[in-house]
Amino acid sequence: LLRVAAIGSYGAGLFMGAPFVMGAVAGMLYNLRARQGVISTALVGLVTVAVAGGLLLLFALEGLICLAMAGPILAGMGLAGALLGRELAAIEARRALAAPMIALPLVTALEPGGQPPLREVSTTVEVGAPPERVWDVVIAFPEIEQPPGGAFALGLAYPIRARIEGEGVGAVRYCEFSTGPFVEPITVWDPPNTLAFDVSENPPTMEELSPWSRVYAPHIAGGVMESRRGRFLLEALPGGGTRLTGTTWYRIDMAPQPYWGAWADAIIHRIHLRVLDHIGQVAEERAGGSSG
Repeated sequence: LLRVAAIGSYGAGLFMGAPFVMGAVAGMLYNLRARQGVISTALVGLVTVAVAGGLLLLFALEGLICLAMAGPILAGMGLAGALLGRELAAIEARRALAAPMIALPLVTALEPGGQPPLREVSTTVEVGAPPERVWDVVIAFPEIEQPPGGAFALGLAYPIRARIEGEGVGAVRYCEFSTGPFVEPITVWDPPNTLAFDVSENPPTMEELSPWSRVYAPHIAGGVMESRRGRFLLEALPGGGTRLTGTTWYRIDMAPQPYWGAWADAIIHRIHLRVLDHIGQVAEERAGGSSG
């Protein structure tokens, strides 16, 4: 609560330090009177972390999607902490050693600050229509009628349609998602080759699965994962087709970066595919209708 609500940071101390300390304290208490087995101690650590996650869900501080995504790292740290606690319980000075363990979360205050690195995700598809036809759909595409599947069906924000106000550099494109629009001022307008834009506003990242109508998790509203800019590249192919590449540059302010970055990269790639496949389908239909 201190780390998220007061400091407003999702650092390594939250996802690694907290479950590690929970598991260590539980493992030490479980082995305090008599030494227990490795498997039963590991289970105590896992159950401790699971109960903590259940309490976050119960008090509407997190939703099922985020808890499931964080599950592997939370479980791993809780298990490792429990096994350490088992060994500490066998040390004569165990009560003195408990103090540094309990104080460990305070170390999160020493985590480095500053902006997280800018991440880049690119996705490419081939479209059976010339770049001129594809360009018209890239700048503004009609509603995607395909039902959202997978993680999108569980609440992650997904693209629905795009519209544009104006033309050329300075125009504003609105890519509408299930949770609201991305506001995208155009920075490069080079038809039918390149469309690039900044992102001035991000919608919420998801609608959390929860027994409550509202979840009080700061990362949902924004600021933790934010798109910064994007680009579409259109390359003519032999035979009249187009190689269409969508790229997103974004920041995710959650640690450890390799873990959460892998999740975010995969999600953005799925968003790209939903948009690019739809653009390709519409462009091919329009090109075919025009030829007819």
